[in-house]
Amino acid sequence: MRSNKVGWLLLTPTLLLLGVFGILPFIYVLFLSFHQWNPFGASPDRIFIWGNNFRRLVFDGEFLLSIWVTLKFAFFAVFSEIVIGYLLAQLFMREFPGRAVFRTIHTLPLIVAPIVVGSVWRLMTTPSIGIIPYYANQLFGIDINIGRDAGTAFMFTVIMDIWHWTPLVTLTLLAALLSLPKEPFEQAQIDGASRAQIFWHITLPMIRPAILATVFIRLMDALRTVDEVWMLTGGGPGAATRYIGLHIWKVVFPKTDYGYGSAISVIVLYLTLVMCWMLYVGLVAPRNKGN
Repeated sequence: MRSNKVGWLLLTPTLLLLGVFGILPFIYVLFLSFHQWNPFGASPDRIFIWGNNFRRLVFDGEFLLSIWVTLKFAFFAVFSEIVIGYLLAQLFMREFPGRAVFRTIHTLPLIVAPIVVGSVWRLMTTPSIGIIPYYANQLFGIDINIGRDAGTAFMFTVIMDIWHWTPLVTLTLLAALLSLPKEPFEQAQIDGASRAQIFWHITLPMIRPAILATVFIRLMDALRTVDEVWMLTGGGPGAATRYIGLHIWKVVFPKTDYGYGSAISVIVLYLTLVMCWMLYVGLVAPRNKGN
């Protein structure tokens, strides 16, 4: 009984911070989502409009387009990071000259702030001074301009996210691979199993919790990406990289439509929770079935 009291006492500061900086802001945003409010307009009063903001979302083409491009971005970025991260984790499992140095260099992007990442990639992709357009033109005759080509802008936001967050995936999967027991692999090799069979029937099922947990973390980050994409493309050209975080920012700040922006935030939070719940079911259900 005493240990429970001590545990709750130690958790109290964290719970207070969670309530002040997490729960209370969410309640306030939920409250604003049922209002029409422009604090900088001619009538700065909040007007209760029931669910009109949510009804408006259904017919908002820009919002629906931002959801689509965000989901597309999250899919390509997270899927690529999982594949590349797993291959690099397998590489780090082997001994080769300079492994420690390469692992350190590979981890460096994690310590760089997202806004700095976006600024650096902006410099590297600027047609007049960027190293990427210069060598793409000199070596392959390709003209790269992310401010003009929507497909190129989207591609570089994905590449930038992969460069920034693949080290996190690599470290997570490397820890999972290092924790695997050796006996099942040795037995499979004795039985004559191929590398593909070992991967599909032994390695993948055993590291599936780590993969799904990593996807869980990266999916939440990808759905709320703002700063690095804003620095790289500003959401353009057109709506090519106007992801949902940028769409909310443009609704709330330039348009000062706080009620509608709050409604979008609530819906995005709901969609994120639904997708994370699906991943959670995929993580827990197979383990419970096996038990």
